[in-house]
Amino acid sequence: MTIKKSNRLVLGNWKMNGNILDNAILLNGLKNVDYSLHCDFGVLVPFPYLSQTLSILHGTKISWGAQNLSIHSSGAYTGEVSATMLKEFGCDLVLVGHSERRILYKETNSDIAKKAFAALSVGITPVVCFGETLDEFKAKQTFNIIENQVSSILELGCEIVSRMIFSYEPVWAIGSGSAASPEYVQDIHFFIRGMLDQIGASGIKILYGGSVKSSNAASFFVMPDIDGALVGNASLIIDDFLSITKL
Repeated sequence: MTIKKSNRLVLGNWKMNGNILDNAILLNGLKNVDYSLHCDFGVLVPFPYLSQTLSILHGTKISWGAQNLSIHSSGAYTGEVSATMLKEFGCDLVLVGHSERRILYKETNSDIAKKAFAALSVGITPVVCFGETLDEFKAKQTFNIIENQVSSILELGCEIVSRMIFSYEPVWAIGSGSAASPEYVQDIHFFIRGMLDQIGASGIKILYGGSVKSSNAASFFVMPDIDGALVGNASLIIDDFLSITKL
């Protein structure tokens, strides 16, 4: 799928959820949407369901991808999955740098930059996540944290960064049911956009993630620097997810 620069983008991150039966209902429901909507959308699924996703969504305008990848192309890395393997399953996208990976698996800014580069090397678009923890937020360190995280990606250069998608996800809002305020998110996105502008890559999409649902998504979408959403729990329910894409 080609993601249009002018369209809003809504991506569903299934995390470690799903089963073959429920997936089929959800994916087949997505197949039947109105493609005239001014919104592109896709799903990021667990590795075991990539084959099922390919079989159902192949030939549609819907993007799909994985939630992680290795920095290595092949070798003795038990349990890892390479960018080339993802490409064979038709992946358009891959999530990198999600806070759960940063915190639980100790992924560093350097690791995330390498993963983003590995994805692009085979033609997969990385969706690169950034965000501060609750302690960092309370300590008013948000902009410093975001600057450090984004800077490690910008070191790859304009030509490479211009092919990415960014997503800001304050860790304290993810799965909490309480999203950050649209005005707060806009300030962060404006800051990130300014950093991108310094290397000539300000046109890339910047999504917001963190307790996005149908009841609050519209308030984010009206903000000038919020280009869409990375949706967690609401992406597992077809009606909820599609209602966000139709706003």
